[in-house]
Amino acid sequence: MAEQMGADIKLIDPAELSKAMGHIAERSQRIVAEFLARTAAEPGVSSPDPLNIGSAFLEMTAKMMSDPAKLVEANLSLWQDYMALWQNTARRLLGEPSEPIAKPDPTDRRFKDEMWEENEIFDFIKQSYLLSARWVQGVVNNIDGLDEHVAQKVDFYTRQYVDAMAPSNFVLTNPEVLRTTIETGGENLIKGLNNLLDDLERGKGRFSIKMTDYDAFRVGENIAVTPGKVVYQNALMQLVQYTPTTPTVFEKPLLIIPPWINKYYILDLRPKNSFIKWAVDQGHTVFVISWVNPDEHLAAKTFGDYMKEGPLAALDAIEQATGQREADVIGYCLGGTLLSCTLAYMAATNDHRILSATLFTTMTDFHEPGELGVFIDEEQLTNLEERMSEHGYLDGRDMAMTFNMLRANDLIWSFVVNNYLLGKDPFPFDLLYWNSDSTRMPAAMHSFYLRKMYQENQLVVPGAIELEGVPIDLGRIKTPVYMLSTREDHIAPWKSTYSLTQRVAGPVRFVLAASGHIAGVVNPPAATKYCFWTNTRKPKNPDSWLAGAHQEEGSWWPDWNKWVGKYAGKQVPARQPGEGGLPALDDAPGSYVKVRAV
Repeated sequence: MAEQMGADIKLIDPAELSKAMGHIAERSQRIVAEFLARTAAEPGVSSPDPLNIGSAFLEMTAKMMSDPAKLVEANLSLWQDYMALWQNTARRLLGEPSEPIAKPDPTDRRFKDEMWEENEIFDFIKQSYLLSARWVQGVVNNIDGLDEHVAQKVDFYTRQYVDAMAPSNFVLTNPEVLRTTIETGGENLIKGLNNLLDDLERGKGRFSIKMTDYDAFRVGENIAVTPGKVVYQNALMQLVQYTPTTPTVFEKPLLIIPPWINKYYILDLRPKNSFIKWAVDQGHTVFVISWVNPDEHLAAKTFGDYMKEGPLAALDAIEQATGQREADVIGYCLGGTLLSCTLAYMAATNDHRILSATLFTTMTDFHEPGELGVFIDEEQLTNLEERMSEHGYLDGRDMAMTFNMLRANDLIWSFVVNNYLLGKDPFPFDLLYWNSDSTRMPAAMHSFYLRKMYQENQLVVPGAIELEGVPIDLGRIKTPVYMLSTREDHIAPWKSTYSLTQRVAGPVRFVLAASGHIAGVVNPPAATKYCFWTNTRKPKNPDSWLAGAHQEEGSWWPDWNKWVGKYAGKQVPARQPGEGGLPALDDAPGSYVKVRAV
């Protein structure tokens, strides 16, 4: 097989190997000792099953065993598939052509190495895995009588197991890893073990896989570099005003409310893909909320506090800075949920300062929240609240791992192979640096958000949620709304976001972009990527909306700019940050965004 792979065996120096292994053993002992010491000092929550997986699979097993005929039928089908695979492999070994029994998805990068096709053994391993994966998922998805939430949880964690057991994740069944091991004499595995220890040390004993070169990026130096000034701050946020690039600007300022689940600079990674810079170049006076990365001192901050000290405080500050009482406002993801709540609150309090609202991938109806719903049930929420009560916040690493699990092959296992099996350093990638720059969640706010919205779905019930003592109702919103959702969004499913079009009382333009939660939003016109769909009608059913939609090529950004221009007012002389009613406190991007959770 070594000859087939075109590799020459390299012998590693025994002295070097002994030295490396000694160093690894020393580091391993130190990491284990530190982990045990921390465990003794902070025993944590006692629940042995914090994700409440056991009960779901116990219920699934009981339902499955109540219909043994169906299981026998599934086993027989798997046996027949394996017999066909054996026969096809035998024909290939005899030099005869044969069609594969199971093929990976063309986008599945786990099997991109040519040896998965060319070598009969690896082709057999690949197909046997695909057959087994299909069988396992078919069995758990074909059980009658399961509660909908239980069925979703069983399906999700079954896929996690299936992904983890892929042959590409193991040394002896990954041809690229075997070839590299032969070529380097095993140096890749030693380097990979050191990479694993580095990750354990950085994560203080927790799994914290390195996804990019963290030293390659500096916030404010080579990412988040659009010029501007911090002109206001409070305990929860800094308000950044950006330097104009045009001699005149729209009269009405533009405020962006990012989510506080992660850092705002996803909209300002690099000049070529920065929505913030692009909006400035279109003549908008852009303000962005940069949320604080909270610690235990902000544990009691509520969702209402985020509204009061976020968008409402920002509108007050913008009026001081520009003299303009009214503004156009954008909310992204959770920032869009906050904006929706703020619009309902302002409608109830007769406050009309927001001229237009733009919502990027925003959930307001959580009846079908997608795969994030797997993490929402009473047992998991109780366990989460107990953990948050220990420190006053949710650790940013917990949130990051949740999102990574939604795309485990891309965001977990591909790095296991690259970093630990191949012994390579991850490639410098600004998006993955941002993805790893996690943020904490204040305990009171996060508990309210998960329970009132995800678990109880009360935001769509008029008056069911009160903010600052005011019952809110999305149906009272008359502000013009531009809704941008993305077709492959795994965090805010577009058909769920579409629900808001049927609830608000004002005009709505719903636009559906191709790709996902990030790439579908951060899609500059110059990239000439993807497409988007528009429809002037808003039927009740989202599928009906899509069936009647018109597809347009390229970025949706110009479409939005044309829409918001109707509310942005006349042209006025450009405004320089710090020269209005608010002095400059710091250069953009400010200090809050630079605080890392770990």
